Amino acid sequence: MILQALTQYYDVLSAENKVPQSGWGKAKVSFALGIDEQGALVNVIPLKEEEERGGKKIESSLVLNVPEQVKKSSGIASNFLCENAAYLLGCASKGNAGRIQQCFVACRLLHEEILMGIESKAAKAVLAFFENWIPMEAENHPVLAAYYEEIIAGANIVFRFAGAFVQDDEAIQHAWNNRTQNSDVVMQCLVNGNSAPIARLHSSIKGVRGAQSVGASLVSFNATAYESYEKKQSYNAPVSEQAVFAYTTTLNHLISDEKHVQWLGDATIVYWAEDGQEIYQDLFGMAAFGEESNTMGNSDLHYLVEHIIKGSDIDIEQSEIKWDNHFYVLGLAPNAARLSVRFFLQDSFGNFINKIKEHYQRLEIVKPAYEKTQYLPMWKLLRETVNPNSRDKAANPLMGGAFVRSVLTGAPYPAALLNGVHMRVRAEQNVTYGKAAIIKAYWLQNGSKTIKEVMTVSANENGDYAPYVLGRLFSVLEAVQEAANPNINATIKDKYFNSACATPAAIFPMLLKLSNSHMRKLEKGHRIFYNQQITELAGKLEGGAHGLPSRLKLEDQGAFIIGYYHQTQKRYQKKEQGGN
Repeated sequence: MILQALTQYYDVLSAENKVPQSGWGKAKVSFALGIDEQGALVNVIPLKEEEERGGKKIESSLVLNVPEQVKKSSGIASNFLCENAAYLLGCASKGNAGRIQQCFVACRLLHEEILMGIESKAAKAVLAFFENWIPMEAENHPVLAAYYEEIIAGANIVFRFAGAFVQDDEAIQHAWNNRTQNSDVVMQCLVNGNSAPIARLHSSIKGVRGAQSVGASLVSFNATAYESYEKKQSYNAPVSEQAVFAYTTTLNHLISDEKHVQWLGDATIVYWAEDGQEIYQDLFGMAAFGEESNTMGNSDLHYLVEHIIKGSDIDIEQSEIKWDNHFYVLGLAPNAARLSVRFFLQDSFGNFINKIKEHYQRLEIVKPAYEKTQYLPMWKLLRETVNPNSRDKAANPLMGGAFVRSVLTGAPYPAALLNGVHMRVRAEQNVTYGKAAIIKAYWLQNGSKTIKEVMTVSANENGDYAPYVLGRLFSVLEAVQEAANPNINATIKDKYFNSACATPAAIFPMLLKLSNSHMRKLEKGHRIFYNQQITELAGKLEGGAHGLPSRLKLEDQGAFIIGYYHQTQKRYQKKEQGGN
């Protein structure tokens, strides 16, 4: 289904001229070698364009339409008309001289094989170049001198003849197109069902973080254990050359589109609508990942996301949203020279958005006045599982893909997410807005009916679930200590939060006794105020302060933490309003 969806999307992109035709591809090219009719090198043309990244303008190599490049390994294999200096010039900054010479010879033979006999001045000029070029003289060639070090560093190079790139010559394009259909094995394609030449190897996918820079395979077989009926390499899972080109071109196009690709953990996530309209990618990316795109105004996107989360109607001029439009989300992760599929999800756009809306509703919880975040995108939630003082802010690599999958399918959240948050709470003795939101959402989705009753947006005054009540009580006892000792450096939260959360029966009697000492330092009005709160909360516990549970399981610890957070936000809000 993955290959079929990508192949179908190729047809959409191709109709809009967003992707190259079969046998062709995009490549970053840094230099063009200008040659004359005799094949002599007459000039070197830098191919650079200025682009903005991170608010800074930088120069990057020009992306050109070139003949589809071969899948490189440790062997020697030359590309046609677009290669590095080792192949086109016979020189390189690293590598032994013998191998570099072999690269040049392989490149020359390939071009002679394809271009020989073509009635084209550009083709004849390239053949003349290979016939006359002497690699040993490259370093001292006057035309190369200004750019020699950059050229031999490995940059891609193309030929330019009579003011045009050689690969744009019609006769040469025709010769290359004839060569691309070179498979002698004809079978039924698993993707489209047609009988067609079958690809022996599948092209590499580039841009997946953590994978090899030269690209990695989505489909590959490298051992006899994976072969069936003596069908070697990819012939045991036959995919036509056309389908391979279509799905690899589409996937490379999606990953290269920085506006519509996301990275969470080790997962590279791409998403697209069946009809190819970018508004769906924009809206999905903003809603799920908190990212904005340039194709719509920021105010429009904020308007859309706000209304999606609230579940209200959407009305934007020139933006007709078809909720039944088919939508795809693909998560890929690196695995040596191959790619692992973390998840592949397909559903209507409306259903995906509805799942995201439900996710945000589960996250909704009262927040501090200083917190300006409108809603918590996935990357920010994952950041809550990481030590804030760590240089590496990346969360558990496997967590990202599992988290995205759970949100978009409505499945239970991964246990690793909760464990990561609990670990940070224990280490920091601090319950932030993000951590509280995660714990609330996790137990609303994964927890029992009992705990769900106290996973509310703000404090549940009627909730009598003991762990939740104990969390609220701990917050009140902390408030008593702070009121009695305004300039105290470390409160009971810093010393006893973890143990109170895990073993309340061993800690709360001591905390209650300690609070009595603090009470003596307070004015009468404050003593009455806090005594009422403590008495009210203790009365909700079965058996009062003497009926404390000896241990709290993980679910109950979540209720304790949420109770503490709710009560703490409640007392801070009262302070801001001028109350006690």
